[in-house]
Amino acid sequence: MDQDEIRVSNAATATRAPTRSEELREQLEQMILDGRLAPGERLDEMELSRRFGLSRTPVREAIKSLLAIGLVETRGRQGTHVAVLSIPALIEMFDVMAALEGLCAKLAARRATPADRAAMRKVHEELVKANENGDPVTFYKVNQQFHDLLYEAAHTHFIAEQTLQLRRRIGSYRLRVTYQPGRMLNTLSEHVRIMDAIDAGDPAAAQKAANEHVQLLGDQLTDFISSLPASLSRSQ
Repeated sequence: MDQDEIRVSNAATATRAPTRSEELREQLEQMILDGRLAPGERLDEMELSRRFGLSRTPVREAIKSLLAIGLVETRGRQGTHVAVLSIPALIEMFDVMAALEGLCAKLAARRATPADRAAMRKVHEELVKANENGDPVTFYKVNQQFHDLLYEAAHTHFIAEQTLQLRRRIGSYRLRVTYQPGRMLNTLSEHVRIMDAIDAGDPAAAQKAANEHVQLLGDQLTDFISSLPASLSRSQ
């Protein structure tokens, strides 16, 4: 196959419509991220087939894809369940997430365009409104948009991709952080620190602000762990 044929093939792959299994995987992934499918909840192939009006094959393929990225796990005869993270693993993942977000912010301070910075400010205003309305559900969804824009402002492909993959793994747990008392208000001030550092072109300050924004330390970590029902975590 010559280069022209390869380009045509790649373009066709990029523009093709998603398969039924891919659509279902995206739906299930979003349900896990926003808490509609909780850690530990069983995924029954027959029930999912009936629920989404699909045959068993695309359901099985969707579950296999979720297994590959760690969002679900198999428990032998008990079947497939939404993945439950141990507390030590969860703490490590938040630490890595903080490091990755910090790196994105550092790069954004060097690379963000005026349009990137304006987009972050605009979404931040939506967060301010969600907090004023006492709406944690909307706040969480808009907050994801803010962080998406941060990754885009870094103008990096691999690091942003790795950050998003890890965010998916701990998404349902990050949702619970949003519900901690005072967390939404603190998020707003922490976002301002990140944006101000990016606007000032200060990579070190941006990295520090983003790292501290995501990392769970001290009382914040203790409060978060104590809020987790037994079904959402394992001790080991």
